[in-house]
Order: sequence, then C-alpha cells, then structure tokens
Amino acid sequence: MGKTVKKFETEVQQLLDLVIHSLYSNKEIFLRELISNASDAIDKIRFESHSNMELLEGNADWKIKLHADKEAGTLTIVDNGIGMSMDEVADNIGTIAKSGTRNFVAALKEQNATDNPELIGQFGVGFYASFMVADKVTLKTRKAGGKEYGCCWESTGDGSYTIEECEKEFRGTEITLHLKDDMKEFLEEWKIRSIVKKYSDYVQYPVVMDVTRSEPVKDQDGKVIEGGGTIENTAEETLNSMKAIWARPKSEITEEEYEEFYKHISHDYDKPLSTIHYSAEGVSEFKSIVYIPSHKPFDLFLRDHKKGVHLYVKRVYITDNCEALLPDYLRFVKGVVDSSDLPLNVSREILQEDVQIKRIQKNLVGKILSTLAEMKEKNPDDYLTFWAEFGPVIKEGIHFDYANKEKLQDLIIFESSKTDKGKFVSFKEYVERMPESQKEIYYITGVNRESVENSPYMEVFKKKDYEVLYLTDPVDEWVVQALHEYKEKHLKAIDRGDLELESEEEKKEKEAQKEEAQKEYGTLLSFIQETLKEKVKEVRLSSRLTESACCLVADEMGLNANMEKILKAMNQEVPEGKRILELNPDHPIMQVMTSMYEKDKGNAKLGDYCELLFDQALLTEGSPIKDPLRFTKLVSELMVTGGK
Repeated sequence: MGKTVKKFETEVQQLLDLVIHSLYSNKEIFLRELISNASDAIDKIRFESHSNMELLEGNADWKIKLHADKEAGTLTIVDNGIGMSMDEVADNIGTIAKSGTRNFVAALKEQNATDNPELIGQFGVGFYASFMVADKVTLKTRKAGGKEYGCCWESTGDGSYTIEECEKEFRGTEITLHLKDDMKEFLEEWKIRSIVKKYSDYVQYPVVMDVTRSEPVKDQDGKVIEGGGTIENTAEETLNSMKAIWARPKSEITEEEYEEFYKHISHDYDKPLSTIHYSAEGVSEFKSIVYIPSHKPFDLFLRDHKKGVHLYVKRVYITDNCEALLPDYLRFVKGVVDSSDLPLNVSREILQEDVQIKRIQKNLVGKILSTLAEMKEKNPDDYLTFWAEFGPVIKEGIHFDYANKEKLQDLIIFESSKTDKGKFVSFKEYVERMPESQKEIYYITGVNRESVENSPYMEVFKKKDYEVLYLTDPVDEWVVQALHEYKEKHLKAIDRGDLELESEEEKKEKEAQKEEAQKEYGTLLSFIQETLKEKVKEVRLSSRLTESACCLVADEMGLNANMEKILKAMNQEVPEGKRILELNPDHPIMQVMTSMYEKDKGNAKLGDYCELLFDQALLTEGSPIKDPLRFTKLVSELMVTGGK
C-alpha cells in the first residue's frame, strides 16, 4: 500500500487547534501523556498474552525508551506494547474520536476549552499534546501478532496527515517528535529527567534513556591509568523509581520506607505523627498513603496555601494540589491517592465534579477522622501534639462539614475551669462529670486563658463549682455558631443572655431577693439607664456577679466583646449595637450610689459614677474605653476625696 494523504475533518482540526493552543497550561505535559499511552499499551499486551503467548514474540522485557537527538532536533518515545494495525491507526490517531468529535468540540467551545470538558480517555487527545512542542510528529507502529509490515503515520498538524505501510521489525509503537526551535530544551537530559521524575516516577515499567558519560581510562584490573585521558561510555539508565509503595501490601513496607516517602512528598525533614495506608474496594477503588504531620507548615493559614495530597491515576502523576480530594479543614494532610478509574477532564489538570471523586473524598475523610479518634483515645500525648498544631484547623470543619459534624465534635478539646493550664477536656468528658443539677454546657470566649479565667462572668460558676469551657481560639466563635448542642445538652455562653443556674427552690428564693433588691435600687437603676442611654441597651441587676461591681452582657444572639474584636481585626464592619450593663446588688457601690441619689438627685458626681461603672465594665472584659484621660482623672478625684 502506497502513501495516502488524508485531511482531518473540520471539527477534528478545530479540536487539534484547541489541544495545541488552549487545552494544556503546561507544555511539559506532552511527555507525561506519551509515557502514559506507552504504559497502557504494555498493559494491554500483558493482558492479551495470558491467552495467547505468541503475541509476545519472545520480547517480554517491558520498557519505555526515550531517545533525544540534538543534531536532528528530535525526541523519540519507544514502547514494546501491543502496537496498532493500519485500521487502528486510522481510527484512533487519524480521526480523533470520530464518533463524538462534533459534540466534543461544541462542549469545548461552550466551556471556554478548559472549564470542564469530556474525558480524555474517551477521546484519546493526549497524543495530540505532542503538537504543542513539535512541528511534525511521526508515528511508526506494528500490532502484536501482525504481519511483518507496520504502519507509518505523519502530520505537521496543519490539517492533513499521511499514512502508509512500512517495515517495522519489532512489535510496539515509536513516536518521533520534531521539536520546534523554541522547544529544544526538551532534548536536554536534565529536563527529560525532571519531567519523568515529576510525572512518571511511579509508572510500573522502566522509563529508560541512553546516557553518555566521560570516564577515566582504566587498566584491566579496573584501576585508573594516570594520564590515560577519558573515554565516553554510553549506558542505558532507568529514569523512574517505579516504587509506588502505596500499591504494596502494608506488611512489606518498613517504617523507614514510610518515613522516606513522607519526606519525599512533603519536603519535611521531621517524622510524621501518623501514617495512614488505606485501600478502598468496591464501587470506589483507590489506594492511598496519607500522613498527619508532626507540625504545621508556615503557610497553613495563608489564602494561597496548597493542599498536600498528590493525585495519581494508574501511577501517573496528575497534580499535587487536588482541592477536591480533601475538605479545606484537612489541608495539612500530606500524601498520595491513586485511582484506577477516576474520571478526568480532557487536559488531566482539572478534575470533574462527579460522584466518583465525592466517594473518594468521603472514604478518605472518614479514615482520617477515625484515625484521629483512635489516636485521641489510645495515644493521648500524640493527640495533644496534634491538637497544639492543628486544633484550630480541625475546628473549621464543625462549621463547614455537616456530614461529619458528630465525628468532629468528639475530636474537639478545650481547656476549662477544671483543668490545669495545658490540659484539656472533651465534650464527652465534660458531660460525664456534670453535676445532676447542671442542665447546660457552659463556655466563655476570649483571647487567652488568663483573661477568661479572671473574668467577672466566671464568679457565680466558681461559687457553684460548675465547669466552664475556655474557648480562646478566634475560630471558636464560629464553632459555637454551628454547634448548638452536644448529646442534647445546650451550649450556653456565660456572657450572653440570662442565666438559670438555680434549682426550683433556689430560684424562688432568688426571685424574692431580686424583688427586694429591685425595690431598693429601682430608681437608681432608672437614673443610670437614663445617664447611659447612648451607651447601653439596658441596666439591670446581675445574677452572675458575686464580687465585681458590674459587667456588660450581650443579648442571647448578640455580639459579645470578643467577637467584636475579631471582626475589627479582620477589617470587617461591626454592626452598631448596645449591650446590657449588669450591676451586682450585693456590692457596696450600690449602697453608696443609692445614698448619693437620695441626698441629691442632681449630684454631678453621681453621673461620673455611672460613667466610671461603664468604663470599669469595659476594662474588665478587655475592651478599650473611649476617653482614658477622663477616666483616670475621675479615679484620681475619687482617691483624693476617699482619703478625706
């Protein structure tokens, strides 16, 4: 059969133009695609040979060979896979997905070529990535078990191609890329090595290349001859490791191998805190090795932080930043996921949002959370190490991952009024040691343990010996917005709304005392309310203070001081709002102010006392006062008059 010149169909040429100019963001991808195709071809011949050994033709030394010819400006990729017949070349290479091309091109146009087109495996366009770097591509192939002649295909990507029979002694495929002038860097040994190492290191067949090295001349005993000069030796070197340890049984892998692999993919020189080697079978099949690091990376909270899980498909590298594999709150996890049937988009650079990847994520997240739960129970010291580094990030999951909310809330731990500094309690432990009379889980938010521990809001809880959780991470404010209860126990902020801490009998006694106090201080409360009407929503007697004179309390659903600080630190607009000023009816200041009010309702100093009370409440919660100079002046005057 002589050489035949054929033209691409119009839609096929449009597709080819898109592949060359728009589809791939990284030109070095072409070599990954060709090596992957070669690996697939070897897979096929190995499978077919089980039923027909003659197909092997005595050649089962599987390898993918690369040859760079700088003089000719060509890069050649050779495999001893199953090869193709003339008809298969015409169907698979010459027409590019002949059955679906028109629809495929339409989909590409609708989605601007790179958003979310159909699958590369369905259309076989990976081969055409070659034209990003080559101005001519020659393919020479012979089908396993076929006749002596093979098939030659050639195209410059300009709308046509030639196809003809040709002599080819060995089974398999040979693709020669005639590189463009500005793409000659792909002939350099270092460049080829780096691409293979990055994308094809774990392909299960050797990727080899002839490498020439200058070596000193040696005698017959192997000793270097002084002054003997050098000689150039060419030897075949394997460029990929083929050591995909995630594909090996756990029993065959040592701790040293796990650690070495962790350091390789994470660039972290410390040991990981935990290693998870996990394989899923059934509807969703994948293999993975993921690691919990022993310390957080410096960029963990930066917006452009990349997640640490690498994605492979059949041991071929796809990306080191697959955002769909893990939720954001597990972004610290490092490792590898390798799927044999995960659908990819046509460029293999952006994963399709389909049910398969969601299944992988569900499985992987479940395994990571169960591992953390086991660590918390069986290795509490390791868990404390983990929590110190990644606790705030795990808490983010409470707000965003509703499906795993119950698992996550059992992982969260806090310091509390019943723990020493640096010790923690879980929700489960808190509930187990609640006194029978306690109905709610109490917590307080703040900037650190010292500030919340000495807060006036804590006074009544210390008196009743009720445990209060200390929520001192900024993210805690969002955690409690999403987590309203645990085991049917409502979470209650001690600096918001009303408190109901008494039994029925205590409540009756307290109400009677409150009525008496209201009668005694009612007019004074009204005066303070009027004086501070621009600053507070309400002035009332407190049931939470036992020692301090006053405090500011938010409404049940209002912003407390800590939340306001966080929003301001984030340059967020804080809505205008007033809080409630609570006064301790048992504090001596109430008697003093009542006496002053009864003697002289127009006493200016009484107004100063009201301002001082408000500023004092701000200071005790850690908020700034509006006029520090006036505050210090009034305090100084009180000190002078108090000494007379």
